[in-house]
Amino acid sequence: MSKLQSLREALALSPANVPLLMLYAQACTDELSFDEARRAYEQVLSLEPGRVEAKLGIAQLLQLTGHISEAIVRTEALVQADPKLAEGWLLLSRLELADGDRRSATEHYQKALQLRPALKDNALEKLVGLTTRTTPATTTGSTEKDQWSADEDEDDDDDRFSSEGFMDEVSRPAISFADVGGMEDVKEEIRMKIIYPLQNRDLFRAYGKKLGGGVLLYGPPGCGKTLISQATAGEIRSNFISVALHQILDLYIGNSEKNLHQLFQLARDHAPTILFFDEVDALAADRKDLRESGMRTLINQFLAEMDGNVAVNEGILILGATNAPWHLDAAFRRPGRFDRIIFIPPPDEDARIAIIELMAKEKPVERLDVAMLARKTKGFSGADIKAMFDVTTEHALTRAMREGRVVPLTTEDLLQTARELRPSAKAWFESAKNYALYANQSGFYDDVLSFLNLKK
Repeated sequence: MSKLQSLREALALSPANVPLLMLYAQACTDELSFDEARRAYEQVLSLEPGRVEAKLGIAQLLQLTGHISEAIVRTEALVQADPKLAEGWLLLSRLELADGDRRSATEHYQKALQLRPALKDNALEKLVGLTTRTTPATTTGSTEKDQWSADEDEDDDDDRFSSEGFMDEVSRPAISFADVGGMEDVKEEIRMKIIYPLQNRDLFRAYGKKLGGGVLLYGPPGCGKTLISQATAGEIRSNFISVALHQILDLYIGNSEKNLHQLFQLARDHAPTILFFDEVDALAADRKDLRESGMRTLINQFLAEMDGNVAVNEGILILGATNAPWHLDAAFRRPGRFDRIIFIPPPDEDARIAIIELMAKEKPVERLDVAMLARKTKGFSGADIKAMFDVTTEHALTRAMREGRVVPLTTEDLLQTARELRPSAKAWFESAKNYALYANQSGFYDDVLSFLNLKK
């Protein structure tokens, strides 16, 4: 009998045993059963709401499933609540490194070591660029911090709290709808809700309607929410600012709100601008689920910025993308905020053809039947199709090194890989279906029901 099965049987006899639930959650994580692990951690928190190890476990699961931004938000809340939580600082360091913020990763790794030297991680030190200095044995009064040095970026980040510090975030996307394969229904909905009003400004104003506002894009991960946002900016020839959570969130009280305001101000200064928030649910989470007052204050600031209470938002279009719209605070869906909702489903067949053709470029392919591959990958997201090519390429490379020749990718090879992959959107629809059937009083999830051919 496997360890996991033994733990399941033990839990059946003692379902409220917190230490046993923690062991089970860790075993599920080790076996890559992330959904089971998440449910176990959540059951622990329902029994012991203050159990920090369970909260760290959920953050680690978010890291393993690619939800880095949400994991950072949760971990920062933990270390704010308990600044002596060494494991929290270590996890935050790893998350920030994965998010590309090496400077913060270095700082927080050092903080973890100051609190608990036994957490030393040689691999992490190498990744963040830390090196141990050789200190003479006779040296006295040295501190642990004196014995570390880090590779510093050439540019000083001290101006990150000024709007000028975000100037590099303003871009003009070179792509338009013509560069996005398929998704014709989504494109037309964006035209109706965003592009046509901007192209008929005088008519829009004649009815007392302001230009701009908020649009929420929701759907499974890996289905092109970021790409369609960039293409929208290219279609209307506007500036584009993509906001990452690490640009906003700060450990010091008041700085997160200040960062958020400066990004909105940057958009106002460069209107017309699309201000794009990816994983917006992490920044606009339901306040009923938050225990930390700091995040509540940040959410209130976000609402005030969207309402134009802070400054005029004329010419700013705020796009939010989320895989978990059910975690969004209901206040963000009121008129004048994210009051226009667009569902981004997995790519249709035309879109899959375009994605497959793109993935096949600059790769050795032979007898590639793009149409058949598109038909056989129904339900695949763009990320799933990329994974199909990546895995097949690895297999071909293994053969190529063994045989000493270039081994082309064939339709048969790709189809074999596709049969072994589980569409990542399937798990998302399992969750979304429950919300669409049982928590859809406002009709928010009607598009999900339509996509699944279900009725309320």
